[in-house]
Amino acid sequence: MTQNYTNKIFIISGPSGAGEDSIIQKLKDYFPIEAAITTTSRSMRPKESPGHPYYFISRQEFKAGIKNNLFFEYAQQYNNEYYGITHQEIERIKNLSDKIGIWKIDYQGVITAKKLMPKIIAIFINAPLDVLEQRIRGRSNVTDEYIKERMEYTREWLKYRNIYDYEVINHQGKLDQAIQEVVEIIQQELTEINN
Repeated sequence: MTQNYTNKIFIISGPSGAGEDSIIQKLKDYFPIEAAITTTSRSMRPKESPGHPYYFISRQEFKAGIKNNLFFEYAQQYNNEYYGITHQEIERIKNLSDKIGIWKIDYQGVITAKKLMPKIIAIFINAPLDVLEQRIRGRSNVTDEYIKERMEYTREWLKYRNIYDYEVINHQGKLDQAIQEVVEIIQQELTEINN
């Protein structure tokens, strides 16, 4: 019997430096997954393209989308840019019968998602604060201003960790362990859904 994944969406999120992107990338080795793609008003960066990792639209287009109720959820983030997911994108992910949907959003998005889809499972990827700061500092071309901004946003995020169903700590040098924990959570949840 083939596994039917329709309606199975998992939220995986965490602050800068938590490693959620690395974990999501590795989940592809364990499950057939499809990422829910967020729409943003921020500019495209080098090596990015439409749909990778976001759908890019102008601020004006985003505001028009809000006005016309095109977004399932959206928020204005620390960098003053808008991020959100459209109703159309949620429907696309929900209707995949051969894949699991992975939705990466910040805590504001999780709050909204939990209100609108109470049964959705949210997994919080975290790391000790000093490790998060060390990882952010290790990125190329980061300014002190950027680090300060990110760490303030992270401290704000940590106030909302109780909205998640699970928390996985991605300790320094233990990425494989964190991946295994997430894999086990997803397997357990899929078993419960299918029973």
